[in-house]
Amino acid sequence: MLKSLALAFAVSAVVLAQSAPPDPAAILAAAREALGGEKALSSVKTIVATGRTQQVRGNNLVPIEFEIDIELPDKYVRKDEIPAQESGPSIAGFSGDTLIQTKATVVKQDFARLMLAMFATSFSGYPLTFAYVGQAEAPQGKADVLEAKGAENATMRLFITQATHLPILITWQAPPPPGRGGPPQPPAAPKEMRLFFADYREVDGMKWPFRLRRAEGADTVEETSFDRFRVNAKVDPKKFRP
Repeated sequence: MLKSLALAFAVSAVVLAQSAPPDPAAILAAAREALGGEKALSSVKTIVATGRTQQVRGNNLVPIEFEIDIELPDKYVRKDEIPAQESGPSIAGFSGDTLIQTKATVVKQDFARLMLAMFATSFSGYPLTFAYVGQAEAPQGKADVLEAKGAENATMRLFITQATHLPILITWQAPPPPGRGGPPQPPAAPKEMRLFFADYREVDGMKWPFRLRRAEGADTVEETSFDRFRVNAKVDPKKFRP
């Protein structure tokens, strides 16, 4: 089961920034250079990605085949299909401010996290502001930690390894579960969500992660493997319609 897998990047501590913290723009610039350089990354207009996700649902491990279509800076759609299920595919995404069959905030944050792993920046589809937090210590080495803030006070932390300058982890707090009837209950402690990036490979002169792992606290709940990224391929505009 995925839940039993060990964390690939177990953060033991975050050392808070001292009086003269590094410039987050410089850290992101170094990450963009490691990912392929400004010229190559800025030339990307569309991305078509395909692959498979294994998702823990209760005691079951559900295989999902997906296609992601992106037109930068603000169009994104993901189509998921479960081969063993007779129902049709599920579609989630957005085009600017127009929603495609899901909660806008949730899908835009998914878009933002993927863009951080691939471009070490944000786009107008879900803009972020960055601040330096400190350093994370782990057996794999040290990482610079940046806080990224988006709409509705959403906050996530981006971990960039100092050795390779590649993004390796994003953490954020899961929203509290919806309330139920009955006597008031003490609020549950928020769960830390973790999204790990691994298996960086070259794509048209750029380095992008081909493996993602999502965890709730210490439990892995989803693993994604990309088969292929197609850069600047023609994307049918109909895919971004509600």
